[in-house]
Amino acid sequence: MAIFQKDLVPENNHPINLMEGKAPDEASVTRPPMFEVYMRMAEELAKRSTCARLKVGTVITDRHLENVVAIGYNGNARRFPNECDGPDPGACGCIHSEQNALVKAPGGMLDKVAFVTASPCVTCAKLLIQGNVSHVFYREMYRDPAGLEVLERAGVTPVHYVRWMEGWR
Repeated sequence: MAIFQKDLVPENNHPINLMEGKAPDEASVTRPPMFEVYMRMAEELAKRSTCARLKVGTVITDRHLENVVAIGYNGNARRFPNECDGPDPGACGCIHSEQNALVKAPGGMLDKVAFVTASPCVTCAKLLIQGNVSHVFYREMYRDPAGLEVLERAGVTPVHYVRWMEGWR
């Protein structure tokens, strides 16, 4: 029997998204997939960012997508001014949203799932790998795609998740 994705996103091979049987159609998806719900949460978190160049939010869940275990958004360190240290892209001094979320996430928990509004940079990709993340869902492409290559090389599944972003019925 064939395997299909419940959320109609072919790249999404997360175990809870796979089903056997007849392929679903858009009309059969009657509620926003949990993957989309967490992506929208990350988008709301990004609104708290104080980075002048790119506002990014992150939500990290357990493997079953039942519990949010950490959240983050990019900005300066606690007790520092809510602004970038400088104007240079990649060197503005902001802590990345993935980093902010990972310092709060339980380190020993396996197969965590990350939802990030922009694909990770190389350093954040390596930190997500070290943080036992199995899947990284992202909304937009960061200016350098090398982070996605690092994730794939380590066996972490990146998923460009834009299927449901235009709204829900």
